[in-house]
Amino acid sequence: MKKFVPLLLFATVFSCNNKEETPKASGFISVRSLIEAQVAHVDTSLYPIIRITYVDSNHYDTTYIPREKFREEARDFLAIPDLADPKIAKRYREDPVQYDEMLNRVIITYKPVDIEKEEIKKQELLVTPASATGDKVNNILISREINTRDSFLKQEMLWIMDRRFQIITTRQKAGSPEQMTITRVIWNEDPLDKE
Repeated sequence: MKKFVPLLLFATVFSCNNKEETPKASGFISVRSLIEAQVAHVDTSLYPIIRITYVDSNHYDTTYIPREKFREEARDFLAIPDLADPKIAKRYREDPVQYDEMLNRVIITYKPVDIEKEEIKKQELLVTPASATGDKVNNILISREINTRDSFLKQEMLWIMDRRFQIITTRQKAGSPEQMTITRVIWNEDPLDKE
């Protein structure tokens, strides 16, 4: 019976009542559309928006962000390929859907067919299945890498729906030490919450 649970949950994810929250093309959920909806919500809200930036764990800076600048703060998320576009979707594949019993989450992962050609190495959604109220996307994880002859950039991006996002950026230029920056933008939670 447990083997059928992930398949049932997978089917449940795609039969969500609110079609606007999960636009699809070729069976893929548009991660970018989900984030776009979050940005539009924050743009029209009255939340105080706080950005906390940590540089190499030695220095941090806290800044209040005006609502008009929130879209700019989220630009790395908004620049991901939109899998709702069939031309882009054909460059990606979906990993087998997993169900994490401990977290009670369905995990949906999209990866490039040719990983060397794409900057975005992974788009992943963690979804709480709920047949009565409809499934809910909780977290979005995105991995990005850019390698050139003289530099390296890696970003691990996490969007926690309706609360905050975080980007861990690792950069290295030829002949220079690696630098890590963590940027956390919070709008609907306590900035001291360590969850």
